[in-house]
Amino acid sequence: MARIAGIDLPATKAVAIALTRIYGIGQNTAMIISEKAQVDPWKKISELNEDETIRIRNIINADYTIEGDLRREVTSNIKRLMDLGCYRGLRHRRGLPVRGQRTHTNARTRKGPRRTAVKGKKTPGK
Repeated sequence: MARIAGIDLPATKAVAIALTRIYGIGQNTAMIISEKAQVDPWKKISELNEDETIRIRNIINADYTIEGDLRREVTSNIKRLMDLGCYRGLRHRRGLPVRGQRTHTNARTRKGPRRTAVKGKKTPGK
C-alpha cells in the first residue's frame, strides 16, 4: 500500500483510479501525473516499485495544491466572499444555491430537508 500526501492508496486499484482518492486530484489530473512520472496509469498500486512511488509523490508535491492546503484555501475564499457581503457571500451565509439555480422547487441539497409548517394548538371551547 502506497502512502502519498498522507493518504493510503488502495493497493488493488490502478494508479489513475487510486490517485483520485486524494482531495484535489480528479481523473484528468491523475492521468497527467502518471504520464509525467512515466508510470503506466493502469498499473496496480501494489505493483509500483519505490522509485515510481517517489516520482509520483515528488510531482504531486511540486505542482499541485492538495488535501489540507486546498481545503484551507477553499474555505478562506468562501469566508472572504461572506466578509465582503457580495451576492455569492450572502448565498453562502444563508445556505442557498450560489450559482443561480432555482429555489422555488429543488435545491434540497443546499436547503436541507423540508420543514413543514407546524399547526398551533387549538384552545377548547372556541
